[in-house]
Amino acid sequence: MKKWIMALMAGVLAIGMATSADASWFKKEKAKKVVTGAEMLFKQHQKLIKGKRIGLITNPTGVDRNLKSIVDLAAESKDTELTALFGPEHGVRGDAQAGQYVEYYIDEKTGVPVYSLYGQTKKPTPEMLKNVDVLLFDIQDVGTRYYTYIYTMAYAMEAAKEKGIPIIVLDRPNPIGGIQTDGPVLEPEFSSFVGRYPIPLRHGMTVGELAKLFNDEFGIDADLKVIKMKGWKRNMDFDETNLPFVMPSPNMPTIETAFVYPATGMIEGTNLSEGRGTTKPFELIGAPFINSSDLAEKLNRLKLPGVSFRAASFTPTFSKHSGKLSHGVQVYVTDRKKFKAVKTGLSIVKTVKDMYPNDFQFLASNHFNLLLGNSWVKEMLINGASVEEIGKRYEKERKQFMEIREQYLMY
Repeated sequence: MKKWIMALMAGVLAIGMATSADASWFKKEKAKKVVTGAEMLFKQHQKLIKGKRIGLITNPTGVDRNLKSIVDLAAESKDTELTALFGPEHGVRGDAQAGQYVEYYIDEKTGVPVYSLYGQTKKPTPEMLKNVDVLLFDIQDVGTRYYTYIYTMAYAMEAAKEKGIPIIVLDRPNPIGGIQTDGPVLEPEFSSFVGRYPIPLRHGMTVGELAKLFNDEFGIDADLKVIKMKGWKRNMDFDETNLPFVMPSPNMPTIETAFVYPATGMIEGTNLSEGRGTTKPFELIGAPFINSSDLAEKLNRLKLPGVSFRAASFTPTFSKHSGKLSHGVQVYVTDRKKFKAVKTGLSIVKTVKDMYPNDFQFLASNHFNLLLGNSWVKEMLINGASVEEIGKRYEKERKQFMEIREQYLMY
């Protein structure tokens, strides 16, 4: 009996040791995941900001893996002084809706002045930078040309150049991956705050890589330093990074939203709702005049790669068709690697236009052209061209961009 008890105890001990070893292995595997540029700055590159007065451009996405804000990290650093905060569209705390101007105020937690870089002033003025020795940029991008944060970064680079101070971009992942590029390259005459430079609609680059490209290719020539991430690979989705996802803006709540955004963001330029005012912005598409079952059937019949459509009805609480029952589809990305975002978005627009020629409209504001970065896509759609014909036209420019892009890839 004693031998049996001793054998049982030995077995339990062995299992416990194996479990402990497995737990240790699991922790090591988790530790191997991505470390952001912000964390790398305070761990390995603090000499770049030692003794400096810091101006910080950020929003709620500027956090470490423990969800501590870079605002607090900078404010608590003994070797630096945080003297100015700058907020992009939606503000430093992310509490402003799209297009809402955020006025100057004092941050309650740090006592530091906060300046808006959206609306009346997109670029830091010399007065805003008077007590700043170095600018930091730490914002999570979503990988699509018509998201405004990358142009806030470009304007800040210009301001840093003019003021004669360095700017440090703290790199973060492209949440929809760093391999696939898609869509037309913006034509310079359609430059705006939703597309300032000639890059494809889906660019497949990190903010740090874009900063280098903007700086060299478009003549900014700032004193730029990019703090690389550790452990990020180009084929990673955000889910694979082991980083917490913080909403980059009020209408970008999930990774799924980020994946459909290069497809359905262009819907903003039409009289269809892009789902603003619902719990699934950019995933829900519709209007009061649509038959949801008919639209879902026609879109699914196209057999577009990596995506499916479900008939859906919804009532937006604000934005287009606010308070009106709208019908359309919910967009489901079923295979992120195969999904062709721009082809999908154009297919939605063309299908609704062809089904409801008397109801569908492009907005008179020219917003669709600004989002697509040209006028010919809209013209081809109006004239009945196929999505395949449109794709062939922009493919040559996209391939030319790929050659330029290659020079600036850091991972």
